[in-house]
Amino acid sequence: MYPDIDSIACFVAAAKTLNFRAAARSVALTPAALGKRIAQLEDLMGGRLFERTTRHVSLTPTGQALLPQALKLLAVAEACVEAGRGRAGPAPVKLLIGTRHELGMSWILPMLPVLAEALPHVEINLYFGSGPDLEERVKGFDVHCAVTSRVFVDPIFDVIRLVREDYVFVAAPSLVERTPFETADDAGRHVLVDVQPEKPLFKYLRDAEGAPHFPRFGDERIMGTTAAVRHVIATGGGVGVLPKYLVQADIRSGRLSRLLPELELGFDHFRLMYRHDDPRADLYRQLADVMRPQPLS
Repeated sequence: MYPDIDSIACFVAAAKTLNFRAAARSVALTPAALGKRIAQLEDLMGGRLFERTTRHVSLTPTGQALLPQALKLLAVAEACVEAGRGRAGPAPVKLLIGTRHELGMSWILPMLPVLAEALPHVEINLYFGSGPDLEERVKGFDVHCAVTSRVFVDPIFDVIRLVREDYVFVAAPSLVERTPFETADDAGRHVLVDVQPEKPLFKYLRDAEGAPHFPRFGDERIMGTTAAVRHVIATGGGVGVLPKYLVQADIRSGRLSRLLPELELGFDHFRLMYRHDDPRADLYRQLADVMRPQPLS
């Protein structure tokens, strides 16, 4: 059997004042009614909570042990009332966001303090994976949502557009000093570096409006991730198309040079993707509103 909250409140009032008349006034009871509640609580606890004489009231060791727990119980009860009245704020949420390693490290990870300030009830955790892997994990609710430029055609997903992703055609300065790349016809003298055999990065150059026809490259290297592509290109291992946000510092420092700079490459968008039947959809829209103004870097 548990004590009722009103009896605990009476005990705390008496313990704070050590005066039953004053305690009774603070809880709007008569001294007799307060004394009855204290007596019922002592029966439940199996021992006296107060030592009382005509001149003095003090807590017994049992009362001293009960007081801190009673205060906690009243605080929890007050929090329950606040929550029931809708004044407790949003419930805490743990959110697992999936993304590519490069984007997560360069954009989302530095953004975490901004997200924490805007959504203090949300604890954000990150999962790094590839596009197909992220799709399967969101589909299975292993990851709550994902930030990716991958286009999803499965109707199970909803998508919120975040920021535009621009691309540039680059090479190491030392490479183009030895073997210039001034027109599309120079492709046969170079190695094209991309992430997959389908050359998804190169398509932003090949399919750009006004792009010339590119003959076959002298060779191709498939490196699996944009970070690996960037490394190979920066060390003179070939030419390739990369996200501008990922290499803009390399271009400014002279580690990479833009090729065919007069040609405007195609672009894409990063998107926040989640299952359409996910009950957290409103939270994802709030998340997207915070992420969208943050610059890619």
